[in-house]
Amino acid sequence: MGNILELDDFSFDKKVLAADKVFLVDFWAPWCGPCKVLGPIVEEVAKGIGEKVLVAKLNVDDNPIVASRYKIMSIPTLLVFKGGKIVDQMIGVQPKETILAHINSAIK
Repeated sequence: MGNILELDDFSFDKKVLAADKVFLVDFWAPWCGPCKVLGPIVEEVAKGIGEKVLVAKLNVDDNPIVASRYKIMSIPTLLVFKGGKIVDQMIGVQPKETILAHINSAIK
């Protein structure tokens, strides 16, 4: 996961909320089947998006503070942040094209 940051409850605010770029965060858990399906898709997005967007993953089991703050009730959940605020949300497995469309909307 070279292009993907691993976030935790302690690094989330400093990395995501303070970023001046668009940030895609994948909320997941290792036991979650759909998360395992989405993982490689998120990796493809991260490789192809270049420097325009930062991509990260946050394990909800290990980081309940951030997961609770954003009311993550279903995983996988993808949140798109811009200027430290949520601008988009996707729940469940999404095709690469859909994720890219949501990211491109946030970049504009």
